[in-house]
Amino acid sequence: MRTLRHLPTGLALVLALAACAQSEDSGSSPLPEPQGSWAVESLTTGGRTLHAPAVARVELGPDKATGNYGCNGFTAKAVFEGTSAVTVTPGASTTMACENQEFEIAFAKLFKGRLTIDRGPDRLTLKSPDGGTIALTAQPAAPDAPLATTEWSVDSLVDGTTVSSVPAEAAGKARFTLAPDGAASGSLGCNRFSAKAAVDGSSVTFGPLTATRMACEGPAGEVERTLTALFGSGPLTWKIQGQNLTLTAPDGKGLTAKGATAAE
Repeated sequence: MRTLRHLPTGLALVLALAACAQSEDSGSSPLPEPQGSWAVESLTTGGRTLHAPAVARVELGPDKATGNYGCNGFTAKAVFEGTSAVTVTPGASTTMACENQEFEIAFAKLFKGRLTIDRGPDRLTLKSPDGGTIALTAQPAAPDAPLATTEWSVDSLVDGTTVSSVPAEAAGKARFTLAPDGAASGSLGCNRFSAKAAVDGSSVTFGPLTATRMACEGPAGEVERTLTALFGSGPLTWKIQGQNLTLTAPDGKGLTAKGATAAE
């Protein structure tokens, strides 16, 4: 094998630097930052592996986390120690009865307290002190749905820090759409309604509601009365993340809704 010992010093140095550059180019991809959008792949707990529903996800921000346990949405406080660990303090979550309850309970139990972070190309593993893990894979951030032209289906009602899912008997019945010209219409859970809505930056104000006059009892009636009061309470702050809308009144009352295009 030929060596470089008889080459001029300058040429040997150039070749050596070129070899180093090739080595770096062929090296592993840079490790991802923990903050971002992640799909949940699986959990390990108690010696078992639980595979995640398709909608289970985590959005890790500078000081908070939001996401979906697989059915119910959640918020949490997140304090990072560089890229090596994060301490999670659970906040609010919805309380819908869900098919994959075992996964939801296990995810909520694991995703709290101090979690160490292992990073790999396009993936993270969060590890709890007792050896449980949450495997996350990178997912592109979903584009935010537009406030107008999207049909919003109310899935939970908010009162301060309390988030309650819409009762099963009323689920899917409260829906509304804002048209580009400011016309709002939909169902309050029982009666159909229409109104004018004015959007100003991050606030939306509904004018007087015109509604049909069916007598509405039970859970659907309760949801309807709550939404009627909310829409009539003055300017509401709106925020959209992906397909999720939050409307919040100054007193902390509000709603969350999931979106689909009005054509669907």
